[in-house]
Amino acid sequence: MSSSTRVGFDLLGPPVLSRSAVLRDEPLRTDTARQTAGWAAAQLVVVDDAGRTPVVWDTEPAAGFQVTDAGSWDVGGGARLRTRPTTGDAPPAGAVLLGERDGIAYWAVRGGPDLVAGDDPSEWADLRMTGAVLDALGAGLFTTAVAALNWHDSSRFCSRDGSPTHPAHAGWHRHCEAAGHEEYPRTDPAVICLVHDGADRVLLARQPSWPERRYSVLAGFVEAGESLEACVLREIHEEVGARVSEVRYLGSQSWPFPRSLMVGFHAVADPDVALIPADGEIAEAFWATRADVRTALGEGDWSAEGEAPFLLPGKVSIARSMIESWAALD
Repeated sequence: MSSSTRVGFDLLGPPVLSRSAVLRDEPLRTDTARQTAGWAAAQLVVVDDAGRTPVVWDTEPAAGFQVTDAGSWDVGGGARLRTRPTTGDAPPAGAVLLGERDGIAYWAVRGGPDLVAGDDPSEWADLRMTGAVLDALGAGLFTTAVAALNWHDSSRFCSRDGSPTHPAHAGWHRHCEAAGHEEYPRTDPAVICLVHDGADRVLLARQPSWPERRYSVLAGFVEAGESLEACVLREIHEEVGARVSEVRYLGSQSWPFPRSLMVGFHAVADPDVALIPADGEIAEAFWATRADVRTALGEGDWSAEGEAPFLLPGKVSIARSMIESWAALD
């Protein structure tokens, strides 16, 4: 079997933060009459300054899970967003129209628990912890809300002349006060690549800031004037000294921490060439067999407490989707 035949694979399913179930066409953002008419029936996704929103669990999360446990990425169970009804006659300044579904408009706003209305602060969780267990509607709304509100928080002044900017078009651009210049939400593309040998080994690495035993595939930001494929070649060589070939696209998902788009690829490298981890960027890198990866996947995710020699990211990360898809090959 040729190398090009052996290395071909697709994702088993969409990355969890790429799911969406609302209509988000641009004309909706300029139709102020429609926005006002639908405001009374609209629902709000309220996100606090820490990126949390209230979540309702349809099935219980795994035993011992606490929403304050930043290590719990894949907690089991199933969840929905707890949205809030609107007040007033029209959307307030700063609200972001996330889209419509079944005639209901969904908007994102900054806020916190309303104790008078009976909000329970313990129900508030962030996207890293709940993205994998939310339904498609909730995952899409929460991801977009976090991304858009983060952009508004960091874009209050014009990048051209420093004058104040104000939100417009239902939160999808900001208008420069001095010159009328329009600024739009920024997304920083990053590649993430599963490097394998064309057979049954995959390259895993650990950043210095990660605890021991936590590994993932390699990733890096795209530079100005650089294609996605060229970034894959450069980043893999810079981080571990490997030369890759047969770069193939897999899928993408938003990663709004604060504003990235993760673009997934797989590529082939020679496992007999010595790895050279980049000082300060990669603490360890090694080749793992498919059997060992399957064992690690069975342990859970980075929050697992078993004795596996290495642990892998949770399902909220596109890295998990990529690794699971490769591990499923015969």
